[in-house]
Amino acid sequence: MTEVITPEILLRAYALGIFPMAESREDPEIHWVDPRRRGIFPLETFHISRSLGRAIRRGDYAVRVDSDFAGVLLGCADREETWINPAIFALYQQLHRAGLAHSVELWDGDALIGGVYGVTLGAAFFGESMFSRRRDASKIALAWLIHRLRAGGFQLFDTQFLTPHLASLGAVEITRGEYHRRLARAIGAQATFFPKDYAPQPSMISSMGSSSPSGSGSTSGATKPESQDKTQMS
Repeated sequence: MTEVITPEILLRAYALGIFPMAESREDPEIHWVDPRRRGIFPLETFHISRSLGRAIRRGDYAVRVDSDFAGVLLGCADREETWINPAIFALYQQLHRAGLAHSVELWDGDALIGGVYGVTLGAAFFGESMFSRRRDASKIALAWLIHRLRAGGFQLFDTQFLTPHLASLGAVEITRGEYHRRLARAIGAQATFFPKDYAPQPSMISSMGSSSPSGSGSTSGATKPESQDKTQMS
């Protein structure tokens, strides 16, 4: 008999350091994963290359938050092999409706060209997946996400596994024990995905590491702050 997984069970799993995956889109089973070594993004050391900085500052895109969470899920699952089966898709939509799962999206007019999504619990953000339909779109979305997490007081950005792509952006690998210690501290703290008066400009995102992530100031016309590449986080 297939176990019925509820959003509450999923949140308890995250708090214990485990996360769900399916073998494929067609596989009805959900498997729990607790890697021996864990990928994380140290929030203060996200690496922005010169070319990525230029792409961010170019501003030929709009940034929106939670305006099409389902569309981001579909974008992340739209590849030959995916761990997002219908049960996982439904679970994250429920978490989103409860205000516990969020997406940062890149738009070109009415076209969703990239995005990233994940789950929040205390001051921990559990990155799930990201996708691109235009060059660098997922990287740009990730940069905006990390700036937002820093501004909101998050302490932990979990990427689940470390891939060469994520490592090139500053992600690192830590032991399971160290991850669980950091996780316990983070979920016992408070953070917000919607910092007060948060309205950053592209130049502030591209200069992370050399400026404060407070995000104060007016937003450029290219951004709308509130409303796997296809690289899988996990």
